[in-house]
Amino acid sequence: MKSAKRYPNRVLVVVAHPDDEVIGCGGAIARHTARRDLVNVIIMGEGVTSRSPVSDPLQGKNELRRLFRATQKAKSILGVQSLSMHRLPDNRMDSVNLLDIIKIIEEDVHLFRPDIIYTHHAGDLNIDHRLTHEATIIACRPLPGTTVKRMLFFETASSTEWQPPGVAPVFVPNWYTNITDTISLKMKALKAYAMEMRAFPHPRSLQAIECLARWRGASVGVRAAEAFMLGRNLEQ
Repeated sequence: MKSAKRYPNRVLVVVAHPDDEVIGCGGAIARHTARRDLVNVIIMGEGVTSRSPVSDPLQGKNELRRLFRATQKAKSILGVQSLSMHRLPDNRMDSVNLLDIIKIIEEDVHLFRPDIIYTHHAGDLNIDHRLTHEATIIACRPLPGTTVKRMLFFETASSTEWQPPGVAPVFVPNWYTNITDTISLKMKALKAYAMEMRAFPHPRSLQAIECLARWRGASVGVRAAEAFMLGRNLEQ
């Protein structure tokens, strides 16, 4: 019997909406896949139906199809091995029982057995981001036998920095990933999500997101970086 193919790390990225995976940790994802790590992405929400222009059902279906094609293109650019979309209601995940959200993530964690988890920061303005964070923390609680050794929480442009101080936990990075060699792939993957991008100086613009990566890099002496808050790190 042939043994299963071994990878240096098994990485699970859990995000609320399509494009969050690229904005939050696209450079880190590309770095992982370049090192032959196995990367799976879970997208919890459908990312469309909260928008007033797509109140028409047919238009909404067309937008969902376009967004699905964008996720597949970004997946290919970053080298992600597997991507699943669960289509929870956009910006209305608080209408779903938290246990149901947790169970979706728990199933993937059980099947995939990741070593490393990336997800949203707890203090984001967006309710879907906060619930995805909470559900991921619960699904990956450190029970005996858990495979999860590291949890990293990323910033999401136009959500993390928009939360006023004192309302929720502030994003204060203490973990940086050098993406000098992969920032071009991050930006290329973001261009696949052109329908989600905004014009500069909106923080969800290509220019602003690249500027943030350059600033995070300059903060630690490299040309480009992504910043995270470390939630757990178990050294082996």
